[in-house]
Amino acid sequence: MTDRVETQNTAAIPVEVIFNPNWWYRNYGISFDEPFYFDRHRRIANDVAMRRALYKRFGIGGPDPQPRPIVGSQQVAGGFAVPALLGIEIRFSPSDAPWPVAADLSRERALALRVPDIRATWPMDRLIADMDALEKDFGYVVGDFNTDGVLNTALQLRGQQLYFDMLEDEELVRHLFGVIAQTQIAVAEYVRMRTGTASVAVNRSILNVDPRIYVNSNCSVQMISPALYRKHLLPWECRLARSLAPFGIHHCGHNLQRFAPAYAEAGPVFCDVGWGSDVAGAAAALPDAFLNLRLNPVRLLRATAEEARSDALGLLRAAGRRTRVGLCCINMDYGTPDENVRAIFEAAREFAAAG
Repeated sequence: MTDRVETQNTAAIPVEVIFNPNWWYRNYGISFDEPFYFDRHRRIANDVAMRRALYKRFGIGGPDPQPRPIVGSQQVAGGFAVPALLGIEIRFSPSDAPWPVAADLSRERALALRVPDIRATWPMDRLIADMDALEKDFGYVVGDFNTDGVLNTALQLRGQQLYFDMLEDEELVRHLFGVIAQTQIAVAEYVRMRTGTASVAVNRSILNVDPRIYVNSNCSVQMISPALYRKHLLPWECRLARSLAPFGIHHCGHNLQRFAPAYAEAGPVFCDVGWGSDVAGAAAALPDAFLNLRLNPVRLLRATAEEARSDALGLLRAAGRRTRVGLCCINMDYGTPDENVRAIFEAAREFAAAG
């Protein structure tokens, strides 16, 4: 089904931008309450409206987007499917991404967790029913869900006690991480079977590499040491890589270079490079992976267009390559100057032309 995927970008140095729900809500009145995710008619209408807005404002995509059977939005970041499957409460808001409410499970409740039957457990039961209806109406389905990451979801389940667990309770950590990883695999395998993709909702940049890539989200890995990562998380991420190849890693932290040698052992073909990371060091440790260089959305909110251009060019030069590299900025907030967004694309064209 990968031929059904809409690729946003075919530039020599691809660029992808994602705006925060607050940007969409305040600029276009699109609400991110529960129906945004679960009402298929509203989801399709919002998808058309968002693609049309991106084209009119920035020239992204095509001028006349048509309705498509979308099951998971490709225009916003943030996921809730796996945490919700494991019992975490999800709160929805008109102008915010879904918010998983930390469960702070006791040791006993954490050890009692099991991999759920995704076909019979909220929210996947509703989303699978949506896929069935969309496929009946259109003949195919597109889209996927952000399945988050092993450590991210474990923190939502266990809370800050998890940091002590990693030092003092290997049994609990092994069980909890195993349940989460196997749940991620179950969701991603099922969705990729139905739509051809599994992680466009994590980072749309994979469309410029290989739409089949599965991306594990390591937002919170920057909060632990590389030694703890190797001991507790790397084995499960290698399991994810074997089960869901081709494999990618989302690292939005400012220290990718500290983890890149361990990440390399999982064989990623795609890696997000968080703003503030040593880009050259990460590139050296991951020579075969596509490096998705992330700009800082908070900085872009206040920067001048020339500063935005300079930031983008600086990242590209630091990567030291002209292939297997791209730019993105994720979760730009309301008030981000349009000229700063355009400056990212201009920097990519300038860098490509200089080659």
